Order: sequence, then C-alpha cells, then structure tokens
Amino acid sequence: MNKGELVATIADSRGITKVQAERALNIVLKNMAEAMERGERVTLVGFGSFKVVERAAQKGRNPQTGKAITIPAHNVVKFKPGKRLCEKVQ
Repeated sequence: MNKGELVATIADSRGITKVQAERALNIVLKNMAEAMERGERVTLVGFGSFKVVERAAQKGRNPQTGKAITIPAHNVVKFKPGKRLCEKVQ
C-alpha cells in the first residue's frame, strides 16, 4: 500500500474527501518526524514504536571499484512492531 492508497482508504472509511484525508495524514507524519528530530520515541500502541538511533562509523566497500571506504556515523530510524501488529501478520 502506498500513500495514495492509504489516503483513499482513510477517506472511504471516514466518509471524508481525499484532500481532507491527505491533510490529516500529512499532519500526523509531520508531527511524528518532528518528535523524532527532537530525539523522542514515537509509540502507537498496538502498532509499534519508532526511534532514532545513531549508527556507528563502519568500514565498507565501493561496489564499483572494490576500494575500501569508511561509512561515517549517522542517525537512522528504527521501528519495533507492537504486539497486536505482530499477532495480525502471523
């Protein structure tokens, strides 16, 4: 499911327009991203939680040349599924 399909599903299930559904979804995603930028964990009970963690610098290889490179430390978003989500997809 992509964002357009999600917006259509929200609109159909709530009886609102796709524009209203997309606006609401964008607000939710924006607030989640801003919270993670501040270093906060975002938890949606039953669905899962998102948090930002720092990935340490590591060694890698350039696939075109085979030359060894150092990949610098950087932040990544980690997702941990909630119990109910895990039960639904089993």
